[in-house]
Amino acid sequence: MAATGNEEQTLLPDIEKEAEGMEREMESAEEEEEGMGVEHSEEEDEEDTSEDERENEAEIQRLEEQLSINVFDYNCHVDLIKLLRQEGKLHRLRKARQKMSELFPLTEEIWLDWLKDEIRLTEDESDREKVYELFERAVKDYVCPEIWLEYVQYSIGGMGAQGGIERVRSIFERALTAVGLHMTKGATIWEAYREFEIVILSTVQPPPGSVPSQEQQELLKAQLERIHTLFRRQLAVPLMDMEGTYAEYSDWADDGVPEMVPCQYRRALQQLEKCKPFEEALLVSETPKLAEYQAYIDFEMKEGDPARVQIIFERALVENCLVPDLWIKYTTYLDRQLKIKDLVLSAYERAVRNCPWTMGLWKSYLLALERHEADHQTVTDVFEKALNAGFIQATDYVEIWQSYLDYLRRRVDFSKGKKWSRELDELRAAFARSLDYLKQDVEERFSESGDLSCTIMQIWARIEALHCKNMQKARELWDSIMTKGNAKHANMWLEYYNLERSYGDASHCRKALHRAVQCTSDYPEHVCDVLLSFERVEGSLEDWDAAVQKTETKINRVIEQRARVAEKEALQARQEEEKAEHRRKAKADKKGQKKSQKANRMGDKRKAEDEYEEEWGEDAELPSKRLRGEEDFGSTATEELMETESGLFGRRAPPRKTEPPGFRKNQQGSSEAPRQPQDVSKEPRKDENSVFVSNLAFNLDDPDGKLRTLFQGCGTVQQVRPVFSMKGVFRGYCYVQFEDRLAVPEALKLDRQEVDGRPMYVSPCVDKNKNPDFKVFKYKTAMEKHKIFISGLPYTCTKETLEDLCKQHGTVKAIRLVTNRSGKPKLSSILQNIAHIDSTNIYMCIYISPAPHLTLCHLIFHTVLFS
Repeated sequence: MAATGNEEQTLLPDIEKEAEGMEREMESAEEEEEGMGVEHSEEEDEEDTSEDERENEAEIQRLEEQLSINVFDYNCHVDLIKLLRQEGKLHRLRKARQKMSELFPLTEEIWLDWLKDEIRLTEDESDREKVYELFERAVKDYVCPEIWLEYVQYSIGGMGAQGGIERVRSIFERALTAVGLHMTKGATIWEAYREFEIVILSTVQPPPGSVPSQEQQELLKAQLERIHTLFRRQLAVPLMDMEGTYAEYSDWADDGVPEMVPCQYRRALQQLEKCKPFEEALLVSETPKLAEYQAYIDFEMKEGDPARVQIIFERALVENCLVPDLWIKYTTYLDRQLKIKDLVLSAYERAVRNCPWTMGLWKSYLLALERHEADHQTVTDVFEKALNAGFIQATDYVEIWQSYLDYLRRRVDFSKGKKWSRELDELRAAFARSLDYLKQDVEERFSESGDLSCTIMQIWARIEALHCKNMQKARELWDSIMTKGNAKHANMWLEYYNLERSYGDASHCRKALHRAVQCTSDYPEHVCDVLLSFERVEGSLEDWDAAVQKTETKINRVIEQRARVAEKEALQARQEEEKAEHRRKAKADKKGQKKSQKANRMGDKRKAEDEYEEEWGEDAELPSKRLRGEEDFGSTATEELMETESGLFGRRAPPRKTEPPGFRKNQQGSSEAPRQPQDVSKEPRKDENSVFVSNLAFNLDDPDGKLRTLFQGCGTVQQVRPVFSMKGVFRGYCYVQFEDRLAVPEALKLDRQEVDGRPMYVSPCVDKNKNPDFKVFKYKTAMEKHKIFISGLPYTCTKETLEDLCKQHGTVKAIRLVTNRSGKPKLSSILQNIAHIDSTNIYMCIYISPAPHLTLCHLIFHTVLFS
């Protein structure tokens, strides 16, 4: 925090003179060195230094020019100070530091550099006083244990002066108050204080063999009591390494530790244990540690120790000085809990210097100044600084003006009934200035005044009417309010009417309501009701008739306007609907054209059987089929309608083409005799005893025999009905019928079993003409907590590889590798090479990279919902 203006003005000239003197001494020393026969010649020195000096000087000038344009460029200030310190230009360095300290709170690093530079230049007692003043400014910016430690160590150097020891003790006590409760760094101040008192003890002890006088004995006893008191005070505070301090006290105390000390020490240790988790969280987290500090602050506020709450706030603000919410929380706590004037006002002053753009801090600062009875000039100065702070919204300026005007209004004593006073004139001048400021400065910057409803003018008008009995001025203000675009709002007219009703007369009330009926556009019915209610109480018959006529005319006009607006809106809605319908038709036509073009291109080509589909896609229906094998036993004129679910994908089996009249199987000169369908028994078809088998290879030899062999373990196979094309080529699917329906569930278990390198799909045989809603999906769609989803598998991955990787994390029940119809790893547009693992005890989600080698990465387990 910057010192007061007078202190800065008195300190700066002395510092400048001192800097000029030091620069002259340094120059003279250089001249002497050159004159004593330095080995390097003048030309060599110039070559070594001139180039660097020119570059640095040019950079310094550039930074100074930049600051002359924008004095609030923080980084520019820091760079300039570093460069000037590097070049050793003490006079300009002091000016740069002084300028920056007036605008911003300086960081711990900048203050320590500045203090150390000034300490090195200290020669006499007057210089020491200037350094003391600089330390006082430094400790006001932030609560920094390092600066306080530097301060007390510097003050020890002046203990030989008159009153020096008492001054050192006073500074130590202030340091303990500021940072003595700092859990990690406060112990250094306690130890330094204790060492200082032990040194003083050695000076008051009588020489060995001598008999101390009464006065010496009293001094010795008082000094020993000081050291004991310091030990006891420190052991009552929760600090890191308390055990070492207690052991040191036990060794130092000749008569042992007093009885009360262990009890206080144990309480402090208990408090330390409570705070350790928060301190450890701060230790491992990265700057600015805001969340950790917030949790620590909440804990200390619940504990209720004001001193500890204050120190944790100060620690948090050192690393989060630009967080307005943290300053607001801190100042609010000080305002409501501690209520100590110096502490509260100091915190507010630091808050507005760190976050000047936050209007809420300035507003609370003004209230705190008034609450603690600061002088009027101080409040005015703070308000003027707030106006120059650079708020980011126009409404912020309105609020800060309202706060200041409220303060000025409270200064006026209206109880005496005086029509004039100096405070009242100042209030009126401030109201007038606020309106000009909002109109000129704020509108120029934000393109709006921020006070659309003219709140400040309304408050002024009410003060003139209520306290000053000046209705003429109040009416002038309301006329101005209505001319600023507020005449169309019913609430503004009613506010004016209420003012006239309370402090004016009936004539002006009637006039205001008539104007309101004429001008209001948002709630005209309400204004009309108020006018009629007023005339019922105050008006004559002529006034009543005039009010009724005016309100009826207004209401009729409003009804007509609303009808026109409704008609216009309906027309626009119809036009939008027509446009939307036109777009839908155009889109449908375009889509139809694309479909027809696609159909023309496709012709009569057969769709590929291994078309890629999503594993969780919605099941499709199979078309009606006429089984070729049934033509042999009297069903040639009837198509067999058989709808089935083909496994997980729900594909529809391809339709069988009907043979044209006179069709001969060996036409077109086929060199190879077509395959004849096998004879099947003329048993009646039983869907409930049958399964549908698909995805078989087209070149499968003897499908009847192979499928009978494959399914004979499920039950007695009654018949196998393979389906062939018109050319006698096997279509890749067939029907297997058992004698007993109990064999069907066993047959369904063979789904996805490989036959000649392709997965065979086994599905229930259902007539969808009779059961149109029948759907089959093999796997669950609800949450499965014991199943994980693995993606990114290489194409060479096998079930055995996956099982070896996963079984170390739990018992693997089943592994399902998803492939396409040809049996190769499935490739979709969304997921590639996916696998599902059912496990009874899996705590990790496994990701297997698609690299040639498999890499196992452990992530936090999460459940995948298959939909």
